[in-house]
Amino acid sequence: MLDVFIALLLAHLIADFLAQPDVMIRRKAEPLFLALHIAIVFALTFVALGGHWQLALAVAAAHLVIDALKVWGLPNRWRDSLPAFMIDQTAHLATLVAAAILVPDAITQGLWADHIAPIRTPVILFCGAITSIWAGGFAVGLLMKPYTDQFEADDAGPSAEGLDNAGRMIGKLERGLIFLFLCVGEATATGFLIAAKSVLRFDTASKGQKAGEYVIIGTLASFGWGLATGYATLSLLEIAAVTP
Repeated sequence: MLDVFIALLLAHLIADFLAQPDVMIRRKAEPLFLALHIAIVFALTFVALGGHWQLALAVAAAHLVIDALKVWGLPNRWRDSLPAFMIDQTAHLATLVAAAILVPDAITQGLWADHIAPIRTPVILFCGAITSIWAGGFAVGLLMKPYTDQFEADDAGPSAEGLDNAGRMIGKLERGLIFLFLCVGEATATGFLIAAKSVLRFDTASKGQKAGEYVIIGTLASFGWGLATGYATLSLLEIAAVTP
C-alpha cells in the first residue's frame, strides 16, 4: 500500500508542479487546458504504477472533479488564495490515500514489480524535493500575494530594482538547501543559512517598515515550509524503512 501511495504521489507532484506551466494554470478554467492537464495526470500515473490503467483512470477522474470544483466552483478572489491551494492539495492527497488503500497491490502487478525496493528511497527523496522547492514556491507566493499587491499598488515593491523573478529563485534555492541539510543530517546548518540571508537582505529590509515586514514574512514562510517538508520526508523514509 505504501509503495502504491508513493508512486501516486510522485505522479501527482510532477503533474501539478513540474508539468503544469504558468499558462496552463492561468487558463485551466478553459476546458481544453483542463483536459490537457488531466491527460498528463493520467499518463504520469499510468507510468508510475507500471501500467495499471484502471487505477490511473480512477485517480485522473478524481483529479478532474477536484480541479473542476476549484476552477468553476470558487469565486475568482478565493481561487488564487493559500487556503484554496491547501484545500485543493489536501483533497488530492486524500484521493491518493484512498486509492492506495483500495488497490494496495497495484504497483506489484506492473512494470516496476521487481524494482520497488531499490527505487523507493530515491522516489521519496524526489517527492520531498518537489514538495519543498516547487510546491513551496506556490504556497509562499500565494501567502505573499496580498502584500505583493499592496506594493504594486504603491508602485514601490521591496525588490522594485531587483532582477525579474529573483525572489522566486532565491526561495527555491533556500528551500532546496534546507531540504539538503536535513537529508544529510545537518539541521543546524539551516541556522547559518538564516543568518546569511538576514545579512544579505538587510539593505532591502532597511528601506522601510513595509519592506522589512515583507522580507521577514516571506523568509519565515519559506524557511518554515522547507523545514516542515524536509522533516515530513524524513518521517516517510523512516516508515518506508520498516515496511516490507
